[in-house]
Amino acid sequence: MTMTSFDRSTRAAVLALACAAGLGGCAPATVAPAVQPGAAPAPSAQAMIPLPRDIHSFARPEQARVTHVGLDLRADFASKTLEGTATLDVQAAPNVHEIVLDTRDLEIRKVTDGAGREMPWEFGQADEVLGRPLTVGVPDGRRIVIHYRTSPGAGALQWLTPEQTAGKRHPFLFSQGQAILTRTWIPTQDSPGIRQSYDARITVPAGLTAVMSADMLTPQGEAVQGGRAFRFRLDTPVPPYLIALAVGDLAFRATGPRTGVWTEPVTLDRAANELAELEKFVDAAEALYGPYRWGRYDVLVLPPSFPFGGMENPRLTFATPTILAGDRSLVSLIAHELAHSWSGNLVTNATWADFWLNEGFTTYFENRIMEALYGPERAAMLASLGWGNLQTAIGDAGGPGAADTRLHIDLAGRDPDAGMTEIPYEKGATFLRTLEQAVGRERWDAYLRAYFDRHAFQPMTTERFLADLRANLIRGDAELERRLMLDEWVSGTGVPSNAVRRESSAFARVEAEAQRFLAGTPAAQLATGQWSTQEWQHFLGALPQGLTAAQLGDLDRAFRLSQQGNSEILFAWLQMAVRHRYEPALPALERFLTSQGRRKFVRPLFASLMAQGEWGQAHARRIYQLARPGYHPVTSGSVDEIVR
Repeated sequence: MTMTSFDRSTRAAVLALACAAGLGGCAPATVAPAVQPGAAPAPSAQAMIPLPRDIHSFARPEQARVTHVGLDLRADFASKTLEGTATLDVQAAPNVHEIVLDTRDLEIRKVTDGAGREMPWEFGQADEVLGRPLTVGVPDGRRIVIHYRTSPGAGALQWLTPEQTAGKRHPFLFSQGQAILTRTWIPTQDSPGIRQSYDARITVPAGLTAVMSADMLTPQGEAVQGGRAFRFRLDTPVPPYLIALAVGDLAFRATGPRTGVWTEPVTLDRAANELAELEKFVDAAEALYGPYRWGRYDVLVLPPSFPFGGMENPRLTFATPTILAGDRSLVSLIAHELAHSWSGNLVTNATWADFWLNEGFTTYFENRIMEALYGPERAAMLASLGWGNLQTAIGDAGGPGAADTRLHIDLAGRDPDAGMTEIPYEKGATFLRTLEQAVGRERWDAYLRAYFDRHAFQPMTTERFLADLRANLIRGDAELERRLMLDEWVSGTGVPSNAVRRESSAFARVEAEAQRFLAGTPAAQLATGQWSTQEWQHFLGALPQGLTAAQLGDLDRAFRLSQQGNSEILFAWLQMAVRHRYEPALPALERFLTSQGRRKFVRPLFASLMAQGEWGQAHARRIYQLARPGYHPVTSGSVDEIVR
């Protein structure tokens, strides 16, 4: 970045600040020395973290950066707004007297310093993807207070009516900041590389409870005019997309000494039963890759409109109710979100071009947790399904030569959501699995545990990861370097030829039953026994296009597929039904699409409908008109591009 207004001495001071804060401006990259497992990274290690420019933020962290956010907000369900103040602690270079923040659709009332004196501020030019920069004068005390209100249409916030909740009695609010939506409810530097601690005072109507991704200082709240106020604090700096809030009629049940479940009271028994083994998950994760560093690990089961399977907010994972299958068969999602406590929350992608460093590592780690808890065969089935999802995603991206099949992706001019396909998840996990096989599990696990220790609470880039890998795993072994094909993995398209693919022996038996069915064996006579969710998914995926209506009806009657309570099995069945234009499944399809808003399910089903000519397009438009008002903007924004 050019800084024409600074003389050389000031520029040197700016670079020193940026380097010390882990924001770039450092000497040529060097790799931090290894530390003992469980130890905090040494200060010298944190002082050598070059951070690339984040094209999805207006922030100029090499000049001034936010280090702490203090929120004092009131939730108004009538106007669908949050109103109050954000107090920002700022670290600035000498002679720098302004800071640039990210905002989108925020109404700024005024800006003051910590003593209440008004400070100058102005909005910059709006950008369709990024929102608007907010430039604020920085006082000598390095603290600014922004008085503001959110928009009723803030992209991070979903305000639910009582009818949209499970209990049907009280309204509900939740936030979803990833990737660049935190700026729609907090004026701050909304870049994953700029870690910030935070505290909050959230005032809500009487009868409701506020929870956040932070230590809950007042579990019962404090009586205030018009409701109750809840206080929170998180002293550990996090990327701003992990600042999260939910407000509703909530109840809590402990599942262990440091784990528990939050949800609406009517859902609590189901959720607590489904997630009863949370403590075992944390124990298994710690045994693999070191201590859990966030205190508690609780899960908030949200209303059905939540757009993701889960969101790894520190201390409080937000989860979709679609995981409540009744038999704990979909708990791999919890393994995934818990794994983010290391890969993503502890070591974070510096920009969204490096998203695979969050999700590829986490998908690999998730599979290792599932193997530790449920055995190698369950893990092999999950990995095999992931491989299939990767092949589909590569096809959707344009084939193995398409630019968006790279791990380090070019997102210039695009919303970061464009890169959130299965590719960073499954190609990234396959890359790590390939590394594990090349060097052996014991050596790989020792490296990965030390990697989390070396880089704890720091941003990470693909370049820095490769440098760390070469310094601490490859260690000059030219033959190993050649076999690993590192640059082809991160910069090349498609899947490299050395990729390790896990096979499942159970799936071979499932495929045999699929062949029996195709040969004429009635569905009720198939040896489905105690098939797991993954075996059912593979069975439905193994059946070819071109089944007759009679065959589809036989499957539906024998296995009650349209009445499935397991969302993954139901989704696989409905995809098959749509591709075959199987009319008897349409009521189940409409129920599924109007009763939950998980983008993983919603977007592909509408895409499949739209691909079925006039028949499917008519159903897609009719159902979407009914379903869209209940979807989060993350989901509706994706489907709007499909259903036209």
